[in-house]
Parts: sequence; C-alpha cells; structure tokens
Amino acid sequence: MKLDKALFRLFTFSFSNTFFDFWTKYTSEEQWRLVLSGEDPGLRRYRRVLGLLPASPRCSFCNAPFRGPGAALMHLVGRYPSRLNPRFCRICLETIPPGGAETELTMLFADVRGSTRLAEQMSASEFSRLINRFYLSATDVLTRTNALIERLIGDEVIGLYITGFAGPEHARVALQAAQELLRATGHGEPGGPWLPVGVGVHTGTAFVGKVGSEDVTDITVLGDAANLTARLASQAGPGEVLISDTTFTAAGGEPSGLEQRQLALKGRSEPVGVRVLRHR
Repeated sequence: MKLDKALFRLFTFSFSNTFFDFWTKYTSEEQWRLVLSGEDPGLRRYRRVLGLLPASPRCSFCNAPFRGPGAALMHLVGRYPSRLNPRFCRICLETIPPGGAETELTMLFADVRGSTRLAEQMSASEFSRLINRFYLSATDVLTRTNALIERLIGDEVIGLYITGFAGPEHARVALQAAQELLRATGHGEPGGPWLPVGVGVHTGTAFVGKVGSEDVTDITVLGDAANLTARLASQAGPGEVLISDTTFTAAGGEPSGLEQRQLALKGRSEPVGVRVLRHR
C-alpha cells in the first residue's frame, strides 16, 4: 500500500512538472504559433501520453480526462474544466504564460438584436435570466464544436475556431456552430425565436494569446480580422449569419445557394462581400 501511494505521488509530480516544463518554453511568437496550429511535436507526445488514461470527456487540447479514474489523478495537478471553456482544462487555458502569435482562425461573433428595447420591456432580473439563458445556449454550442470562448459579455458571445483546437476545417465547423446557435435560440420555430440573434463569421489572420498584467490576464483575439467579424455581427439581422467571402471559400463553398451582399462597413474603404445564411 505504501509503495502504491509513493508511486502515485511520483506519477502526479512527474505529470505536473512535465507540464510546467512544456509551457514555460512558450514565450516566443514562433512557439505559440506551433501550439495554436497544433504542429508542436511536444504537444502531440503529451496528448498521446494523457490519452492512455481512461475516461471521457477530455480536454480538447491536452487530452486530460475529466471523468473516471484518470480524472482524479488529473485534478491533483490542476487539470479540471476551465472557466473559459469546459471542453479544455484549466492549465491549458488559464495558467499558460503571457504571449501569443498571429494565426489563421475563424471567428464567430453573436449579438442579441434589439437588446436595449428588450431590457426596457422587462425587469432587470427578467432580462438577466434571459441573457443568462443565451449564454448557456451559446456556451453549449461553442464548447461542443471545440471553440475557444473568448468572451461572454453584455449581449455578445465570441467563439474562436483555431486549428490547434477545432482542426484544419475550422471555417466549416464555425458555420455549423452558427446554424446550431440559431436553432438553439428558437429561430425557425413556429412561435419565433425566444431571443433574436444575429451572427457574423469571418476567417482571417489575427493575434491570439494571453495578454494582461501579472495579476489580471485573459486569452483574447486582436487585429483587423477580429474587428471585421464584429462589424459583420452588428449588421446581421435577427436569424441571419453574415459569412465573409473568405470564410465561404475556406468552407468549400458550403452551404450553397446563399444570398450575396456587398456591405459598406465602418472603417473600411471597400465594400465587403458576404453570404447570408438564415435559419433552416
């Protein structure tokens, strides 16, 4: 029994320190790029090792199990679901060093349409419950499709579809998530949506990483591509997904037969081509 306990402590210590060594090297932009793209060989080896531990679901990034016998071991070294996205462990998203890199990704911004009017028509408590229901529905969709949830704030939700998390077909996955989000909020139902939502989806290159001070940090996305996605979401009507032509091409031209628009967006000298996806 004493030997078993000693081996258990040695095993947990080894995993903890191996992970510490793994993340402390990610201080340069190139090293972050390898992580975000899923190309880092050390990460692939780490995923294989943790994949040997039984149980599911797992952290979508490092493969640490969240349930079953393996989960008890992982909890001892801080690997339990993250507050940013329960499909990823706390260590993978919350204890990594500050830094980041430019990477290609697909961004999904979802806004509640007419939230100011809705807030005027109900009490603050009622409005809070409605927005919380929206957060829960959006979080469920985004986590199931392996998005990194960058923000839940006000009447907006932001999901980041990065190759290292969502896979190389992140544009197609993001479009599927956008459609699921419309269905989850009741668009297409006979009685109409329980909350009107508009969505913008764009694929481009942006900075993704951990920013902030020593005491207050967060994972975020920065750059022109993120600004464009936000503007698409602000232009989307209730039950609409505005898809940039870049995303439409990256997704292989699916779904087909979509309405085309040219949008004049604030801060952009040329119109932006989009496809309009509505609830089905």
